[in-house]
Amino acid sequence: MNQETVAPDAELGSCIRNFSVRLSPTPRGARLARLLATEQLREWGLPLHPADHIVAELAANAATHGRIQGRDFDLTLYVIGATLRIEVTDTRGERLPRAQHASPDAESGRGLLLVEALADRWGTPPGRPPRKTVWAEVTLRQAPEPAPGYVSFGATGGLSPKNLGEKEPHQTPPLLPPGRPRHPRG
Repeated sequence: MNQETVAPDAELGSCIRNFSVRLSPTPRGARLARLLATEQLREWGLPLHPADHIVAELAANAATHGRIQGRDFDLTLYVIGATLRIEVTDTRGERLPRAQHASPDAESGRGLLLVEALADRWGTPPGRPPRKTVWAEVTLRQAPEPAPGYVSFGATGGLSPKNLGEKEPHQTPPLLPPGRPRHPRG
């Protein structure tokens, strides 16, 4: 089920955007996660990079390492203020991710290093077993605003405050021009 919602946030003085979808834990599901996220970012008028790479890595990890037969994974995108948060939730809570350096001749094992390099912050909060959520946040240059007349309701994802010891945001590409407003599906 695809879901997109938007709600005004009086505290932040901006709009909260939310998109979520449940996908099969297969290479095809991981690819679809990247494609759907890219299209959603394009519709919101946000830069595709680095979020497209982050979604691809987190979804591939959910399909590869978080896979349990018959259980799907969830992709959620939140935009609150000037922060894009990407969350991927799978059902292998006992297998927590960690960035590690792979040997030079290894064919895999570098995905979380890429996420660490591209995201401003990332982590894995404690969750309800057997689930695990891996999140990454990207700071946008400016808070995106929806087109006039774009009204909907939604929920926040509980963006985490910046903790001490986290790396500083890197410069991101400028925002794309806003597209036409998209109204949520019923």
